[in-house]
Amino acid sequence: MGAGGRAEMSINGASTSENPLGGGDSIIPKKESRKPKYTKFTQQELPACKPLLTPAWVIGTFMLVGVIFIPIGLVTLLASHSVVEIISQYETACLDQYIPGASKAQKVNYIQDINTAKSCNVTMNITKKMKQPVYIYYELDNFFQNHRRYVKSRSDEQLRGGKVSSSDLDLCAPEAQVNNLPIVPCGLIAWSLFNDTYTFVSRSNGPLTVNKKGIAWNSDVKYKFSSTLLPSNFPNNNVSGGSTIGGGSLDPSSPLALDEDLIVWMRTAALPSFRKLWGKIEIDLEAGDTITVDITNLYNTYSFGGKKKVVLSTTSWLGGKNDFLGFAYLTVGCLCMLLALLFFIVHWRNPRPLGDTSYLSWNKKGSASGENVLQ
Repeated sequence: MGAGGRAEMSINGASTSENPLGGGDSIIPKKESRKPKYTKFTQQELPACKPLLTPAWVIGTFMLVGVIFIPIGLVTLLASHSVVEIISQYETACLDQYIPGASKAQKVNYIQDINTAKSCNVTMNITKKMKQPVYIYYELDNFFQNHRRYVKSRSDEQLRGGKVSSSDLDLCAPEAQVNNLPIVPCGLIAWSLFNDTYTFVSRSNGPLTVNKKGIAWNSDVKYKFSSTLLPSNFPNNNVSGGSTIGGGSLDPSSPLALDEDLIVWMRTAALPSFRKLWGKIEIDLEAGDTITVDITNLYNTYSFGGKKKVVLSTTSWLGGKNDFLGFAYLTVGCLCMLLALLFFIVHWRNPRPLGDTSYLSWNKKGSASGENVLQ
């Protein structure tokens, strides 16, 4: 029993035990390799351009950039200086004709009183001939059209003439509804429409005709504003209704796509100081002429300390007057030329053979790293 039992146990034990060398019935699962599949792409062995930045290449590149940028900057500055621009700030001048030295409260009461006369005039002297077309802009300072709540307060679907849901109207709050009727166009942007007006009289040409057509972007007129949707329940049209007047009124018989002043205003500005196109004078204004501008000063900038300006400007092939681009090109070009000269002097005084391993720290005589390597 003893010998037989031990033999049986050894047989049974051998049949059920795992063999670490691969014998037996059980199989040890093979571990999955985390090694990525070999490709030239994963191993970064694809053909590639590896430029060698030699001193000649660096100096030449900086000089090339300077040679290109400096002429571009000069041409850009010349184009900017060819633009004739005349600016007249009038929010204080117009108020002083009625209330000299007024306080802020007096200014606000004056501009909000619909029964107070608000016409005034300023004079603009033409210092250089202005070739047609002469563009008329109004400029506002300290007006934050980029405020998040202000920018979102509109319904583009409504402006396109589409079906407006209640959620779309909610975006227009607080100028969404009047007496439970939707405002068209709704929102703070439309409600705050700029409404100062200008009349121009030239000393030599008499009254000047202002073209108000073609001042808005064609894409806005065609695709963003409906040619059949009419303004309705617009609060600025109801002056005697007791509601707060934000800005200009809208013609209830004219579709939105025909009101280019509204379309220009609805394209919000990115900065708190901005200009928007108001009209075009399509005759030349001669040097030495004097333009009298009769202004209807209606727009309230006194509540927030804003400024209002009227601008007459020509354009060049590059657009309006803007010296920044020219100075930016000149600055970068001059800086590159200066760096090229600096690198040339350094390379000329301290030439260094390309690829010389004696300049490596461990190959320099007497260096601690070099001694450790030799040891």
